[in-house]
Amino acid sequence: MTTTIESRWAKSSYSNNGGTCVEWAPDHASANGVVPVRDSKRPAGPSLMVSPSAWAGLVVLARSADV
Repeated sequence: MTTTIESRWAKSSYSNNGGTCVEWAPDHASANGVVPVRDSKRPAGPSLMVSPSAWAGLVVLARSADV
């Protein structure tokens, strides 16, 4: 499911403002039980709504990546 939502968006502190980040909306996630995720290069674009467990899995995967 994709949608455009108004919310406070956050991105990783490791992004270094490079502009190629994934952002998520923690307030929306807490209030609605789904995690909106979007491309930081397209803030007006759609967001992908994922389950909290899917988001947690993505975070684990990203943290385990050899950067």
